[in-house]
Amino acid sequence: MKHAETVTFGGSGLDRAAALRGDADALAEARAAPGTGCILFWRSKPLLAAGRDRLVRLPMDHPVLAPEALGARNAPAPIYLGREEAGHCFAADISAWQPEAPAEPAPGGFFDPGEQCHPLLPEDMAFCELRMVMTRLDARDAELAATAKSVLSWHRSHRFCAVCGKESRMAMAGWQRDCPSCGGHHFPRTDPVVIMLVTRGNRVLMGRSPGWPEGMYSLLAGFVEPGETLEAAVRREVGEEAGIAIGAVSYLASQPWAYPSSLMVGCRAEALSDEITVDPVELEDAIWVSREEMMQAFAGGHPTLKPARKGAIAEFILRNWLADRLD
Repeated sequence: MKHAETVTFGGSGLDRAAALRGDADALAEARAAPGTGCILFWRSKPLLAAGRDRLVRLPMDHPVLAPEALGARNAPAPIYLGREEAGHCFAADISAWQPEAPAEPAPGGFFDPGEQCHPLLPEDMAFCELRMVMTRLDARDAELAATAKSVLSWHRSHRFCAVCGKESRMAMAGWQRDCPSCGGHHFPRTDPVVIMLVTRGNRVLMGRSPGWPEGMYSLLAGFVEPGETLEAAVRREVGEEAGIAIGAVSYLASQPWAYPSSLMVGCRAEALSDEITVDPVELEDAIWVSREEMMQAFAGGHPTLKPARKGAIAEFILRNWLADRLD
């Protein structure tokens, strides 16, 4: 697919400079180098500048990065993201900070739509939910945000060694955790998920999960199981969720999806049957939608079907399907 890497979070050519991760002297030089910046996260929300379309890059000696400002004695060191044109880039998690006003989740607990402003930062800077701003960011900021969010989330959820249960330590500039007790090494995980454009003639198969907003449907998706090819995962997931037999399967595009650490693998699949049998455990409903109806939904004029959420790979694939740009 020619336009595959234009998907949100699709990559910007960031030099991740992996050779520096295990070099303490080189990392120290990088931290002190002119132009080096650090992006901040608070409870998985990145710090954005006024306009909410740009990541803030703070100097490494900014007061907000001091241990006493973080609210934790043993605050984790910033992770190293790579080398930009202007200099090196790190990311820090200041989730131990407690704002005066607590975060309020949206109805249904999907995410916190509020903005949090830190007292040591200008008032026009705020921590914002990435889902709300992901389509506003340029390719570089989107890649940095998705990378940092995933790795920082992994550190929060994998503090203890999976081998012996003792607390592990950050290593390799944040790209590894080592256990001082048993010597185990652990690495950030990425979970592959297939998401399928299942077509039959002029129609596409769409499904909705329980609890989704009214009128919201998306492409079917599911995690790849151990020992399974992508093609087999596509056929299994569609069969399990909708009872549709699948023939040819081909790859379209991929998208890092930091909720918390998935890689969405977009595939095109040819349906061999029409009759839908919904698994109520997996889906609330599944329907066939014609190209004309989908165009109407994207234009905001369909009476019941809402357009796919912007920024998600489902919307990207459907938009390119409507424009005949899947080759």
